[in-house]
Amino acid sequence: MSDEILAKLKEAIETQDIEMAKEWTQKGIDEGMPVKDIIQEGLASGMEKVGDQFEKAEIYLPEVMMAADAMEECMELLRPVLEETGEESGQKATVVIATVEGDIHEIGKKVVASMLRGNGYEVVDLGRDIPVDDFVQAVKDSDADIVGASALMSTTMPEQKRIQQAVEPLGVKTIYGGAPVTQEWVDEDVGGNAYAPNAAAAVKALDEII
Repeated sequence: MSDEILAKLKEAIETQDIEMAKEWTQKGIDEGMPVKDIIQEGLASGMEKVGDQFEKAEIYLPEVMMAADAMEECMELLRPVLEETGEESGQKATVVIATVEGDIHEIGKKVVASMLRGNGYEVVDLGRDIPVDDFVQAVKDSDADIVGASALMSTTMPEQKRIQQAVEPLGVKTIYGGAPVTQEWVDEDVGGNAYAPNAAAAVKALDEII
């Protein structure tokens, strides 16, 4: 039964079927399956396939967002079980992510957050137009391992430098992205640990630096 549940969960995420995903997540809970297995071998496995398809341009942003929504709905069902049982969800690391102050663009950052969740990361998404001090406070509050900051306009890119300077003393790793952001900017100007041009690259980059 558990193999069938995992296969159905993977299929539901790949096909962006929210109701199917919730139905089989609940079946997994009812069967007493470890939440870690439901997340990693079912939901995350499907999200990984979605990421691969997105990277190859086989599917597009709306499909990714729908798959991410399906996964998030399932996580809402699983969180009370985790709290009740004290079971570890098998998260790789905790990531604080946001769009920098002065920048209201959010879709790309949301996709990155969803892809990270789908690949085993605990994500604290602060939203958009977030000042440096809020990044610092979120790291302290969540005991985060990684900070990710997106800048979608060249005028807001300097905020990434300020974030780096503020969080570096806290001992966290950092990753930066956004349309005008480049590897050279992150390496030479910001001093960050990683650069990601898209959501799939963000997952791979974080897997390498944690």
